[in-house]
This record gives sequence, C-alpha cells and structure tokens, in this order.
Amino acid sequence: MSPIAVVGVLGVAVLLWGVLAYNRLVRLRVRAEESWRDIDTQLKRRCDLLPNLVAAVQGYASHESEVFERVTTARARSIDADSPRKQAEAEEGLKRAMKSLFAVVEAYPQLQASENFMQLQQTLEQVEDAIQRSRRYYNAVVRDFNLLIQVFPRNFIAGMFGFRERQFYALSDEIERTSPRVRFK
Repeated sequence: MSPIAVVGVLGVAVLLWGVLAYNRLVRLRVRAEESWRDIDTQLKRRCDLLPNLVAAVQGYASHESEVFERVTTARARSIDADSPRKQAEAEEGLKRAMKSLFAVVEAYPQLQASENFMQLQQTLEQVEDAIQRSRRYYNAVVRDFNLLIQVFPRNFIAGMFGFRERQFYALSDEIERTSPRVRFK
C-alpha cells in the first residue's frame, strides 16, 4: 500500500471517529435537555398541587398565614428558576416551607382524615417520587455528558463545537436529609 493510501485511510478513520464523537455528544446533550424538561414538568405538577394543599390546610388553620405566605413565596421562586442551580436553591426554600406546612397539618387530625386532603397527599407523594427519579436520571446523563467532553481526545471535538459542561441538579445535604414526609398515617 502506498504512503498516500495509508494517509488517506488514516484521514478517513480520524474523520469518521470525529463524526461519531460529535454525534455521541449531541445525543447526550439532547438527552440532558430532555431529562431537564422532565424534571421541569414534574416540578410544575407539584407547584400546581400546592395551592390546593394550602387551601385545604387553610380551611382548618387560617391563623397560620405566615406559613401559607412562605409556601406561596417559595412556590413562586421555584416557578421562576431557570437553571438547575437556581432550581435547586428554590427547591431548598420550598422544602423548608413545605416542612412548616406539614408541621401545621400534624396539629389537625380531622384534616389528615379528610378524603380531599388524603388524595392531595397521595398525588403529592407520587409527584415527589417522580421528581426524585427524574433528578437521578438527569444527573446520570449530565455526568456522562460532562465526562465525555472532558476526556481526551473528545475534549477537542467538544471544544471545537462549543459543548459546555452542564450543571447537576443537586439539593444541599441538609435538604436531602430533612425532606418533608408527605404521609400522615
């Protein structure tokens, strides 16, 4: 085989590898964006449930206006968050506010026995589980994506085409350990 043919074959191989590396990065970037949208959808579902939950508790404990105000404010911050880091910060405030709301609920056994409240509680628990699953999946995709854009030689392809690290969606350790329990049985 002539030297020109060897160089040609090597050139085609490098080009093919570059195309495959680029396509893998694009696939992971799209999966990360899609999984973030899934988290966003679950968070919106929860935010849609919160006014109903607050209204149910408010009917029994109308004097707890400070707690209701904190939940409403935290919900608004969560809705307005536009990045994983800002969303995680907003989630910390929302988790604290929800913990206060659930503390109020514990003082009203008749509220806990209400069928409407029990349905809200069950739906909220399902949404919280979906958020956890979505967050784990998102963080796994982001881990794989960030790893690929940092390792040699893919980092050249990533740099050439503007691939940038994505933020993980991580709550603080304190929030992880003290997430409010939704079940009142």
